Amino acid sequence: MTQAPTPRTILTASLDIAFEESGPTNGVPVILLHGWPDDVRTWDRIAPALRAAGFRVLVPFLRGFGGTRFRDPGAMRSGQLSALARDVLDFADALGIGRFAIVGHDWGARAAYIAACVAPDRIAACAALSVGWGTNDADQVLPLPQARNYWYHWLMALPRGEALVRDDRRAFTRYIWSIWTAAWTIPDAAFDATAAAFDTPDWADVVLHSYRARWGLAAPDPTCAALEARVRAAPTIHVPTLMLHGGSDPCNAPVTSEGKDALFGAAYERHILPHVGHFPQREAPDAVLRPLLPFLLRSFA
Repeated sequence: MTQAPTPRTILTASLDIAFEESGPTNGVPVILLHGWPDDVRTWDRIAPALRAAGFRVLVPFLRGFGGTRFRDPGAMRSGQLSALARDVLDFADALGIGRFAIVGHDWGARAAYIAACVAPDRIAACAALSVGWGTNDADQVLPLPQARNYWYHWLMALPRGEALVRDDRRAFTRYIWSIWTAAWTIPDAAFDATAAAFDTPDWADVVLHSYRARWGLAAPDPTCAALEARVRAAPTIHVPTLMLHGGSDPCNAPVTSEGKDALFGAAYERHILPHVGHFPQREAPDAVLRPLLPFLLRSFA
């Protein structure tokens, strides 16, 4: 039995994925996916309750973050959201895991939705924090307040924003953290522990491609074309899904996750967490665990 998080690395077709594992090795696997700008430490206040409930908790670093590396030096440093979804399915394959639950925040939530959409036979339950499904389309209509919230997307499309990502990433991401949790100050020590995961050779390229490609401002990843086509052709998710959204999220306003019920062909529930910002798992772990833990337990009952 593994209780404390154990750092590990596993090879997939395209990546060496660094991850942490904790909980009983024979427990039901739950994969936790972090977002941007974040890393595996974002789940430190959630994982103990999951492993105490008997889950095998697997927390990978996304491509470009921490110890996760591309195997091919010449591979496109793609941050495309469907590539992140493929990564998690490859990760489960490499570990010999058939069915699993997935919990994602921000980028991780987008990857979790896509994985659940294309592989419902693999994913027993999907929980998404701070992002609604059906919000990845470059042609989506954005209310003016949400277009304003995405200022950092537009900045990263410009040379000035690229310079920030490449040359001043810690100041840029620390500012992002400060405005996304305006009612609660994330300690500097917590930021420093996570920001070390941004000091990799691929982080800037992956980040810039992710935000530019999702708006059609960079060439798409050609290896994702078939997966993208599958999602466009059949966007309904046939997996029990839980959506948790901070009521005071200044990045993705709660309105962006409203009215998505028709996109789910299995049980779907959405909860707004009052007075919580963009990082619910850091800011209000108890409020996250209250719906999350019973949801996961029900999914495997």
